[in-house]
Amino acid sequence: MLPLLRRVPRALGSAVAGLRAAPVPPTRPLLQPAPRPCVRPFGLFRVRAGLLLPRGPCSCGCGALHTQGDKAFVEFLNDEIKEEKKIQKHGSLPKMSGGWELEVNGTEATLVRKVAGEKITVTFNINNSIPPTFAGEEEPSQGQKAEEQEPELTSTPNFVVEVIKNGGKKALVLDCHYPEDEVGQEEEDESDIFAIREVSFQSVGESEWKDTNYTLNTDSLDWALYDHLMDFLADRGVDNTFADELVELSTALEHREYITFLEDLKGFVKSQ
Repeated sequence: MLPLLRRVPRALGSAVAGLRAAPVPPTRPLLQPAPRPCVRPFGLFRVRAGLLLPRGPCSCGCGALHTQGDKAFVEFLNDEIKEEKKIQKHGSLPKMSGGWELEVNGTEATLVRKVAGEKITVTFNINNSIPPTFAGEEEPSQGQKAEEQEPELTSTPNFVVEVIKNGGKKALVLDCHYPEDEVGQEEEDESDIFAIREVSFQSVGESEWKDTNYTLNTDSLDWALYDHLMDFLADRGVDNTFADELVELSTALEHREYITFLEDLKGFVKSQ
C-alpha cells in the first residue's frame, strides 16, 4: 500500500459517514402511508428497511448495539491502522538539533532553549496543520500510477516564538507560519521557508495573547525592520534549519496522533 492511501480512506470515510447519516423523511404523502416494520422469523432478529437488526439486546448478551455496518467499519479501521503503521517513518519523535528540549501535551508541542540569559520558547499545535490537497493538481507522468505521483502529507503548523530576558516582565512574541508557496520548494536560494506574521509584547506568565496589547502586523512592515526581526530569530536558533526540522517533527507527531485516533475510534465502535 502506497504512502498516500491515507488520504483516500479519510475522504471515503467522510463520504460513507455522510451516506449513513442521511436523514429519513419524517412523513410520507397521504396516498403512501409509511409501511410497518416487516417482522419475519429470524429468531432474535427482525428486518426493517432492509437492515438486519437485533431485537432488543444483542444475542451475545452484552446489551450493546452491534450492526453489520459497525463490523465493516471495524474491519476497515483494522486495515487502515495496519497500512498507516507500515508507512510510519519514525518509531519515536525525531529530535531537534540546537539543544531544544521537547515537551508534548496531546496535539500541542513546546520547544525550549536557554541561551545567554534568555529563554526561547516555541509552541505549535498539529491540529489542522496539513495543507489541503486537491485532486487533479498534477497529472501523472506516462507509465506512472497516479498514486506514485502524489506528494506525501506534510504537517506545516503555525508556531509562536516567545523570547524572555532573565528577570524580565515582558516577553517578545512572534507569530510565525509557513507560506504555502514556500513549502516543498527546492532551496535554490537563501530565501526563508517561514515568515513572521505578527509581533507583540505580552506579559510574562500570560497564557493568552491579549488584544489590548499593541500587535504589529508584518504585511505592511518596512522590509529593513522585518529583516532585522528575522535575524533576531536566527541568532536564537530559529532559522531555516530549525523550520525544516520542525516540519519533520510536526509531521511525525501528527501521524502518530492520527494512528492513535484510529485506534481509539476502533475501540469506541467495538465497545460494549
